Amino acid sequence: MGALGLALSYLAGAIPTALIVGRAVGGIDIRTAGSGNAGATNVYRLFGLKPYLVTLGVDMFKGYAACAFISPLGAGAASPERAALLCGVAAIAGHIWTVFAGFKGGKGVATAGGVVLAVAPEAALTAIAVYLVVTLTTKYVSLGSMSAAISAPLALLVSGRTQPPELLIIIAAVAALIIYTHRANIRRLLAGQETKTDFLGRWVGRE
Repeated sequence: MGALGLALSYLAGAIPTALIVGRAVGGIDIRTAGSGNAGATNVYRLFGLKPYLVTLGVDMFKGYAACAFISPLGAGAASPERAALLCGVAAIAGHIWTVFAGFKGGKGVATAGGVVLAVAPEAALTAIAVYLVVTLTTKYVSLGSMSAAISAPLALLVSGRTQPPELLIIIAAVAALIIYTHRANIRRLLAGQETKTDFLGRWVGRE
């Protein structure tokens, strides 16, 4: 895998969408308001549905673009499938540890969703369905996100897809990373202190 593709993918993932939207819509650093998380959910809570959809869409596209459009630019000796996977991981890392915001970005869910959509669309559709069911039923976005992450490698197992060979390992590793970025949410869920968010505009507690 060429360094060019990885570097460009990281930089694409590192674009701090939520911070840009927070500045453009509210004139604030989103990390100092609401939950303090630089992600789409905090944008929704602070600014409403339209800015949320923009943030979510751009963050997903960052992951998708890294796999579909950037990886061919620097594939090197890697196969196209392997190059796409590695570039996707670089984009997720860029989102979580963005160089443009002191290496403190979002939790990587939307960007990971874009990556899975590009490399394993069948698993992505399963993950999206799980996210919607869990989030809309429980009103816990964090629980929906983690459930979706776990469902992606499980969907690959059920489908029997084995190519490229490292696909399942990398998707499972991404799921584990998403769980890790939600470790504070897990503690609050266990303590009964996690935010409930409904997408009609009502929210209570803290994220």
